[in-house]
Amino acid sequence: MTQQVRGVISRAKGAPVEVTTIVVPDPGPGEAVVKVQACGVCHTDLHYREGGINDDFPFLLGHEAAGVVEAVGPGVENVAPGDYVVLNWRAVCGDCRACLRGQPWYCFNTHNATQKMTLEDGTELSPALGIGAFIEKTLVAAGQCTKVDPAAEPAVAGLLGCGVMAGIGAAINTGGVTRGHSVAVWGAGGVGDGAIAGAYLAGARRIIAIDVDPRKLEWARGFGATHTINARETDDVVKAVQDLTDGFGVDVAIEAVGRPETYKQAFYARDLAGTVVLVGVPTPDMTLELPLIDVFGRGGALKSSWYGDCLPSRDFPMLIDLYLQGRLPLDKFVTETIPLDGVEAAFEKMHHGDVLRSVVTF
Repeated sequence: MTQQVRGVISRAKGAPVEVTTIVVPDPGPGEAVVKVQACGVCHTDLHYREGGINDDFPFLLGHEAAGVVEAVGPGVENVAPGDYVVLNWRAVCGDCRACLRGQPWYCFNTHNATQKMTLEDGTELSPALGIGAFIEKTLVAAGQCTKVDPAAEPAVAGLLGCGVMAGIGAAINTGGVTRGHSVAVWGAGGVGDGAIAGAYLAGARRIIAIDVDPRKLEWARGFGATHTINARETDDVVKAVQDLTDGFGVDVAIEAVGRPETYKQAFYARDLAGTVVLVGVPTPDMTLELPLIDVFGRGGALKSSWYGDCLPSRDFPMLIDLYLQGRLPLDKFVTETIPLDGVEAAFEKMHHGDVLRSVVTF
């Protein structure tokens, strides 16, 4: 039997989002219905509204969510009704070439629910990142549900579903940050601060946050940044990073902005044989030009980080445990909690850099 619930949709490119009635089907084979308790407002949701992802309107927005499994379909064994879960947008298949070679975090065949949630007139919705969680109840693939300790508040736990995990994973999983490393992070938003928190957790001795907003740089210190650079007030960011690292540059440079000019800074601000990690999402029109001799001569590694190269079943419970132990300040990412009809206003605050994360709570 279908259910009718309230959710936030984007009908057309650039149009304000709206709260409307959504029809959620019963879960089919391999699917689950989750009662959403909290969902973060991520910049990716704004990208969907602006048509920056694709044009499959109308979109059901929201994807950084935590909640309780209400019902599961046939064949579901990983979760059961009553389980407290964080939703993820990379439900691994277990059968593709990446999974079969023991690297499921690179799964090339991640999946979503087969059925579609719809408007009352039957119009099918495109759920953001295959989740769609600005809604009272959502339909997802059961593999998108990761059980975690219910002691963690939903507004905090749900943030692992996207941006915070992308940042932490970019540092630890992709960048391989470990004890004694020096790290620089371009962009001190949700993903960048996640990378800073991850580097701090891994034992980096020097963590440099780079941004143009003094407020964000101050927030970055709360996640473990030992030094900050205001790029708007600095003539040469690369030299500023080198000056803070005995003239050598950092071991790991993490670009969380997604722009060619900041990527170039990260490339040249790393030490010889250092690692550059791109976790900021560029737009399709952006291009990058680097002298090939510099790519060769500096050595090291140039990496892209997909979702922090995380394995949700491994990483989500571990990070929640670290949060509950007081070792990972996930609660500092939550700037405000808002009602379901506050998403459009939250986008405006995000655009002006007034929040780290607004979180819809139910």
